[in-house]
Amino acid sequence: MNITKFAIPEIIFGRGSFRHVAPCAQRLGARRILLVSEEGIEQAGWVDQLRQMLSAEGFEQAYYSNVSSNPRDFQIEEGARFYREQKADVILAIGGGSTLDTAKGIAIIASNGGKISDYEGANQVHNPLPPMLFITTTAGSGSDVSQFCIVTSVERQVKMAIISRTLIPNISIIDPLLLTTISRTQIIYSAVDAIAHAVEAYLSIISSPLTELHSLRAVDKILAALPQAAENKSLDAMEVLSSASLSAGIAFSNASLGSEHALAHSLGGHFDMPHGVVHPILLPAFMRYNLDFAEKKLARLGEVILNHRQGNDRETALAGIARLEEFFGTLGVSTRLRDEIPPEKRDLLKEVCQMAVNDACTLTNPRPTSAHELLTLCGEVW
Repeated sequence: MNITKFAIPEIIFGRGSFRHVAPCAQRLGARRILLVSEEGIEQAGWVDQLRQMLSAEGFEQAYYSNVSSNPRDFQIEEGARFYREQKADVILAIGGGSTLDTAKGIAIIASNGGKISDYEGANQVHNPLPPMLFITTTAGSGSDVSQFCIVTSVERQVKMAIISRTLIPNISIIDPLLLTTISRTQIIYSAVDAIAHAVEAYLSIISSPLTELHSLRAVDKILAALPQAAENKSLDAMEVLSSASLSAGIAFSNASLGSEHALAHSLGGHFDMPHGVVHPILLPAFMRYNLDFAEKKLARLGEVILNHRQGNDRETALAGIARLEEFFGTLGVSTRLRDEIPPEKRDLLKEVCQMAVNDACTLTNPRPTSAHELLTLCGEVW
């Protein structure tokens, strides 16, 4: 049996786990906390609640909120300067993937210096990071448990993937109650992002029995719970999504992703598209693209999606992909690139695909990927 490495943070999961934030900060030795969040979380009331809990326990706080969807490199570098000026010693972030990635980026520069672009790729972060305590408000990004950080380079118009074991937070709090204040659209896109994480981690050439177990569980549970969660924000369904997203995050953090995410990063960086928007468009096409290189695994995914097996592996795999495509179609989201990219900008896809082949996620895709093949896939889903 191959030897594998499996890394996760300390995880506190369940309804009401949010209230354990102060004891967690205390265990990390916090005295002056840099709190990172954004306007939507403020409006939902979670930032005020959090600050009140921390103040009640005597923690000093500094607040940084210059966070946007697809966090920008300059925002992270500004946040690192603020961290140093405030003489903070622990980073506490509450929000979705963009907020948590901003916090990770701040932590990198705070302890390693330089610019965030210096750390693009795998294993470029060498110094230990400040202690990090994360609270996720979505079920999908996986940033609360993963060794990935995704940051947009404004100058290059590309999302940089930074991958390092040091990016796994010390403690992750996952409270399904926090999902009740997000929109239906956020619920759907976050969950579909988690499906993409699970599928690509399962197909990854460095997957292991541990990651594969989490991948299959995530796909099964999300497909079952998402319709109800999107329809009425059922707390039971939200809890299932939170648990499944955790499984997907653990899987891709330890097995990495594939070329679908590489292209998603480039599309998001170039067109400033929200990350979750891309996956219903790309994922089925990339599953078919990988079929000849991962037929048995795609057949196993097909069994999970269909809840039964077809005549042989290939038939099961193709039927599962078709069913997943149908499922995305029922969610009322975009399923073609032309729905998100203006026709006059279609010619820019060639440049986007060229950037995507340099993304670290392509290294673990089961099928070797070229810019020409990515452009062909873009044409298929146009």
